[in-house]
Amino acid sequence: MQAQQHGDLSTMPAANLNSGRVQTMIDENDPQGPMNTNPEEVEDLNQNEMEALLAASTTPINIKRGDVVEGVIVRIDQDEILVDIGLKSEGVLSTKELPASGYGSFNELHLNDKVLVYVIQPETAEGHAVLSLKRANTERQWRIAEEQYKNGELLKARVIDYNKGGLIVDVAGIRGFVPISQILNLKREEVASGGESQETAAKLQSMKDKELQLKIIEINRARNRLILSERLAVQEWRQRRREELLDELKPGEVRKGVVSNLANFGAFVDLGGADGLVHISQLAWSRVNHPSEVLHVGQEVEVQVLSVDKEKKKIALSIKRAEVDPWTTVAQRYSPGQIVTGTVTKIAPFGAFARIEDGIEGLIHLSELTPGVDPKTILHEGAQLQLRILRIEPERRRLGLSLRQVEEPETKEAAEAAPEGQSTAPQGTAMPSLEATPPSEAGVSHQEASARREARGERRERGERNSGNPLLSGLPDEGETTAMAEAFRAAARQRSKEEAENSEQ
Repeated sequence: MQAQQHGDLSTMPAANLNSGRVQTMIDENDPQGPMNTNPEEVEDLNQNEMEALLAASTTPINIKRGDVVEGVIVRIDQDEILVDIGLKSEGVLSTKELPASGYGSFNELHLNDKVLVYVIQPETAEGHAVLSLKRANTERQWRIAEEQYKNGELLKARVIDYNKGGLIVDVAGIRGFVPISQILNLKREEVASGGESQETAAKLQSMKDKELQLKIIEINRARNRLILSERLAVQEWRQRRREELLDELKPGEVRKGVVSNLANFGAFVDLGGADGLVHISQLAWSRVNHPSEVLHVGQEVEVQVLSVDKEKKKIALSIKRAEVDPWTTVAQRYSPGQIVTGTVTKIAPFGAFARIEDGIEGLIHLSELTPGVDPKTILHEGAQLQLRILRIEPERRRLGLSLRQVEEPETKEAAEAAPEGQSTAPQGTAMPSLEATPPSEAGVSHQEASARREARGERRERGERNSGNPLLSGLPDEGETTAMAEAFRAAARQRSKEEAENSEQ
């Protein structure tokens, strides 16, 4: 019973030295029989064991310069750290080579910690090995990467360079590679063209110094090969985060999100891992026909949770009016002819859309690009351009922008200053305006032409109120077609095509 209470009694003192097996052995009255061991045999046995232990302790370990071995910290001083790596004496690790912070820094090391060290010199004149913690860190990171690969863990790494095949990232001191097919924000045609495309190369360059969430998909230590995927990492992270959000979200809760997609029936908002739907009925205050009239992809908004269906994994949201109606004061803050800085947000066959502030985007039609310049060299998502505002239509959420008229003066003003019947534009040069002069205005005075244009504007306003399609509403009748009108028609057709493809998928 005593043994069950105390467990291993080999290290515990006896309560009574005159009782039990201890006393019987002292009295040489052991019930198991007397110990008939010859003293000379005992001495020989002890001598053999001692020689074996000495031989084992003096057997040299085969350690050479460049080896990376694991050791245990046995002493920490201000100038050096002693590490037991199995040699006759401890190895010496200089504190001068330790990093200022993070893993391997002086404050992060403690007695009995296991560390990987690089052997600089196997043995000095004093019998110590000279070690390096910094040089062994790369090997340590490879071992960590192998564990991350086996466990399917996600990690973060900074983009340090790129080439036509993809991105080069720094994984805690190891150079990893993200193939172009595994980059999240590249379209199929961009992946197919590879880095040979100027537009794709510009996108890859813009990702430099960004931190990406990644997953290791291939590792080969012998070849220093580490391949990672952003697509798989984000996909897995969103799946995990979606389950968490479905448990976290409560009806009535207010959260911030980013508009991720637009459809005829509403808008999808990314809440940081899961998309919720803002039905078009939640935008009814402005009587919108399509969410694109008040929202754009990438816009940050504040939403309220209406309901959460965990079984169907659906989240219904409502959105605040103030968050989606930035056009109410745009006419007071901007004016036609003003030069602004715009960021390209989307490329289209007919031009590009540029954002001049959150919630305010305009169209740069192909006709308003710099003549003789390849659009692909200047138009790519994320590019910042100096632009001239051509027109502002707050009620229709439309903004006309020009790139070429930033450098060229508006010819309308020059034409008014020129003598009647003369043109200031060089022969063969198109006037830098989106409006095409109708044939019916040829040969009439400037005042009469202005009156006709105002009348057409009134007809457009009446047509807009009766139209069901926000992108096609209020456009001029046939014969009065403008470049801007054609652009919005093309945008409507493109959106319809994308929605049809999404519904088929």
